[in-house]
Amino acid sequence: MNYRHAFHAGNFADVAKHLILTRILAYLALKPAAYRVLDTHSGVGLYDLRGEKASKTGEWEEGIKRLFDRPLEGEAGALAAPYLDIVRSFNPNGGLRYYPGSPFITRRMLREQDRLFALELHPRDVMALKENFAGDIQVRVTELDGWAALGTHLPPKEKRGLVLIDPPFEEPNEYPRMVSALEKAHKRFPNGVFALWYPIKDPRDAERFAADLKATGIPKILRTELTIRAASTPPRLHGTGMVIVNPPYTLESELKVLFPALAGLLADEGRGRYRIDWLAGE
Repeated sequence: MNYRHAFHAGNFADVAKHLILTRILAYLALKPAAYRVLDTHSGVGLYDLRGEKASKTGEWEEGIKRLFDRPLEGEAGALAAPYLDIVRSFNPNGGLRYYPGSPFITRRMLREQDRLFALELHPRDVMALKENFAGDIQVRVTELDGWAALGTHLPPKEKRGLVLIDPPFEEPNEYPRMVSALEKAHKRFPNGVFALWYPIKDPRDAERFAADLKATGIPKILRTELTIRAASTPPRLHGTGMVIVNPPYTLESELKVLFPALAGLLADEGRGRYRIDWLAGE
């Protein structure tokens, strides 16, 4: 499994994870106190959907393009508006060509007192990321293994914020690595919000991941999953998941509005399903 951002920018998984990201950041901004976002696997920050990598898969056409062309309505539309407005801001001519990754989405939602620490290990990607944020005093870009940073960069001096863990799944042990990293990071920053993304190819992997998270004893873990097609053999990406530790109290109800609408919009032939439940309570 290799989900390096550039090949999958703007796909259905990005839409789901970045909607969750904007809802978390909107909640953090309700209090005047500063917050920090630690993005452990940032990528390059901005993607050309008509470039070589994104064009190779074309996944964005079944993801952000659908939402861009047919925005959600009603309450779901209002909740999705901050995310969609950010995407539109990178496409001022009205068409859809550029897609902002999590660093740029985060940056657009920061207030003057907030900060983003964007980490990336891939040499070419981190160079591009530094160029994209050159001169921006609210963003620090560092060439660093995001897993290691969960020990060295926590807790933030602001004492509040979000840790976004969105690995490329290049290694077969990413699921247990996420569980181990979360355990260590949560001990250092127990009041922080943690958002961990994972792909769903083989549902058994996702279920083992959930069981391992439960076994940690960490409280307040919300699981969110969206599938756009039935599981297949051999396995292919058919769903996206994110677990949120210490989620905003508004998030569950917001996602119960957003995810049914996304399931209808992004799914193949009406086969969309979603799940929003608690792996661990208080």
